[in-house]
Amino acid sequence: MNHLRALRPVLPILIGASLLLTLSMGLRQSIGIFVPPLTQDIGISVGQFTLAVAVQNLAWGLFQPFAGAWADRLGYRRLMLGGALLYIAGLAVLMLAQGFIAVLIGAGIAIGASMAATGPAIAMAVSARPVSPAVRSTVLGIVSAAGSLGAMVAAPLGQVLAQAWDWRVGVAGFVALALAMLPAAWHAGKVDAAPSATPPTTTDKLGARAAARVALRTPAFIVMALAYFVCGMQLVFLTTHLPTYLDLCGMDPMLSAQALGAIGAFNILGSLFFGWAGGRWNKLLLLGVIYFVRSLVLGLYFVAPPTPATTLVFASVMGFLWMGVGPLVAGWLVEAFGLRWQAMLGGIAFVSHQLGSTTGAFGGGLIFDAAGSYDAAWQIGVALGLAAGVVQMAFAFIHQRPQPPRPAPA
Repeated sequence: MNHLRALRPVLPILIGASLLLTLSMGLRQSIGIFVPPLTQDIGISVGQFTLAVAVQNLAWGLFQPFAGAWADRLGYRRLMLGGALLYIAGLAVLMLAQGFIAVLIGAGIAIGASMAATGPAIAMAVSARPVSPAVRSTVLGIVSAAGSLGAMVAAPLGQVLAQAWDWRVGVAGFVALALAMLPAAWHAGKVDAAPSATPPTTTDKLGARAAARVALRTPAFIVMALAYFVCGMQLVFLTTHLPTYLDLCGMDPMLSAQALGAIGAFNILGSLFFGWAGGRWNKLLLLGVIYFVRSLVLGLYFVAPPTPATTLVFASVMGFLWMGVGPLVAGWLVEAFGLRWQAMLGGIAFVSHQLGSTTGAFGGGLIFDAAGSYDAAWQIGVALGLAAGVVQMAFAFIHQRPQPPRPAPA
């Protein structure tokens, strides 16, 4: 209880980080609902749209390490406010798009770069700094859970507006929601003046390049980052291609929004559970379990034709296993390397995640355009996911759990 009372002064920071995360993730995850009407209206292919999504994920991954380093120089408030403005601009460009180039700039480059300053890595870093180690994993799980609410609002709202008017009105609704990112970033930015609840470590005393070298020479970090590739590939394949897959199978278009909403709803439970579990068990082992079980569920769903019931059950289970990865990765990075460079080191690992995301989005589109189905795409995703889960779990068993870093000498 004393630990929970100690959170009261930092609640504005945690609430701001949660709102920023829920909007940035929820809007991005829901863009896939516009694929069928958008591509037909402006005359581009599904493959071209997924190329824009692939560029988005690649830009996000490439900018993430720099955003983590810039936060130490510029402060989190400036970084997050700039990212929120760029996000709004990207959605506005998408809303006005008349061809592929505008889609590439708006949905691809602008939103991708903005995610580096408003997404999970920054939100987790902001949330970890002002809280004590005793409650840090739980707090990260709570913030991650709150960050899952966006898809529950954005996907149904966008689908209703698109069906009542057209997809441009749906994206306009997204722009209106994104405006709330600005006050959220302002309040989360109060972390710049908040004292750290954790003593500095030896890694905290290093420069950015030296800290990166330490991480890249740590075997546990390398394995975690490589498994992160498969995580990104599976999740972005689903958010990008599930609406199109359901449309091909003759499902009601509203089912796509309901499935994305179910993912967001069960994301809350999964984030809370894995945030709690990460404070008690080996975080790397839990990551391996997520990857392995997620791949099994993915294979079971795609092996048979979908129905509304199986789709919602599938979305619910995947949602439970979705963003629980976030608090586990963020918490392990703090344990292994300290707080100062957490966002940057998380960004370096996230490059691998986003290369996987690019593969899932663009590769899935290429396979669909070439074969007319998603069979090969989901089979590859399942095989790689099972392998990543087994390797991550095996490494967690044989590798000693990282001890909390020692405080640096005065």
